[in-house]
Amino acid sequence: MFKSLSTSLIARGILAAVVGIIALAWPSVTVLALVIVFAIYAFITAGLQAARAFSSRTAGPVIGHLLLGLIDLAAGLIALAWPGPTALVLVLIVGVWAITAGLVEFSAAFASGEPAGTRVMLIVGGLATIAFGVVLCARPGLGAVTLALLFGLFNLVAGTWMLAQGIDLRRTGKTRQSIRPARPEPTAA
Repeated sequence: MFKSLSTSLIARGILAAVVGIIALAWPSVTVLALVIVFAIYAFITAGLQAARAFSSRTAGPVIGHLLLGLIDLAAGLIALAWPGPTALVLVLIVGVWAITAGLVEFSAAFASGEPAGTRVMLIVGGLATIAFGVVLCARPGLGAVTLALLFGLFNLVAGTWMLAQGIDLRRTGKTRQSIRPARPEPTAA
């Protein structure tokens, strides 16, 4: 969609910052929106499973896909009927996701050829993301509103970082290809 990495980073940074500000301004609305989005996702998945079941030629996959569709439908209905417990489960899912994403970002800091400034930013970003996930998993009972506030703060920080990286990338005039390390030439044996 975007022709340059800097434009993509700037657009993602602005979007993340705006989402962060909205989440900080209206945390309870953010939690309810998250539960509703999950329910919509479950309903769409249920419909896709049903469609897949009826496009199968043998009985085995039909029953399996129909069962998965019914489970997805039940998950969507439960999410809408009991948004509180659903929000608690989603808090745990987001916590595990944040820990995983933070570990990936932290490990990316040690990829060969990264300049020191980029390594520091990846390490700090990765550690912050891991800490976010650990807090959510360790204390899910603190409430989904706390998640919304942390989510808002996280998006605000991440959006600001992406915006700064995009502007810096545009200012230096580098492209994605120019920041990749060069491949070594094969040597003749």
